[in-house]
Amino acid sequence: MQLFVGLGNPGGKYAANRHNIGFMALDRIAEDHGFAPWRSKFQAEVSEGVLNGEKTILLKPMTFMNLSGQSVGEATRFYKLTPGDVTVFHDELDLAPGKLKVKMGGGHAGHNGLRSIHQHIGAEYQRVRLGIGHPAHKDKVAPYVLSDFAKAEQGWLDDLMRGIADGAGHLAKGDPAKFMNAVALRTAPPRSSGGSRGPAKTPVRADEPAPASNPEKPRATPQPDPEPDTRSALQRLADKFR
Repeated sequence: MQLFVGLGNPGGKYAANRHNIGFMALDRIAEDHGFAPWRSKFQAEVSEGVLNGEKTILLKPMTFMNLSGQSVGEATRFYKLTPGDVTVFHDELDLAPGKLKVKMGGGHAGHNGLRSIHQHIGAEYQRVRLGIGHPAHKDKVAPYVLSDFAKAEQGWLDDLMRGIADGAGHLAKGDPAKFMNAVALRTAPPRSSGGSRGPAKTPVRADEPAPASNPEKPRATPQPDPEPDTRSALQRLADKFR
């Protein structure tokens, strides 16, 4: 059994926030894979389903971000899971928007949700880091993560969510490499090679004269020099009147 945890803050006020991208990921997995309706349990919203033959619990803590560990701890104990059975989806400031990385264990890097989970189940759980970019100044971090995704970001956000849902079965089976590959096929699909093309033509600049339409005429063949006249004056005069 696997426990997938999405981090965010409860309530419609926060639903479209960058900080809630973990909730968005779980919502997309549940929708695309036909999970059971969400219900309240463990101070969270919970949905159950099967991914690639593996029973998987989706959990969205309703305790607000900085208390997420309470809910995760309850669910982990109830299902008798180890930290290695837990995967947490969360926003990541240090990754460019739309980028994704999977990491096992490590620190919380100041993320309040991860810090709380560390306190309740330890650090040896898997994280799916979902890049949202950085506002460039630490004083702007709080308003940035608590602001909604812009309309211009909806394209890459939708591609990322689709990729996560596509690869969720690989993640449940313990194959993060295949999971990341599935995401990459959505966020950075391979370009078609297309047909073979001939050599490109060199464009003519506007300030250059156009090439001549007729080819250059061949030069005339030079004529041989005339032979010297060896006739006498009397012979030349006679020949003139013939």
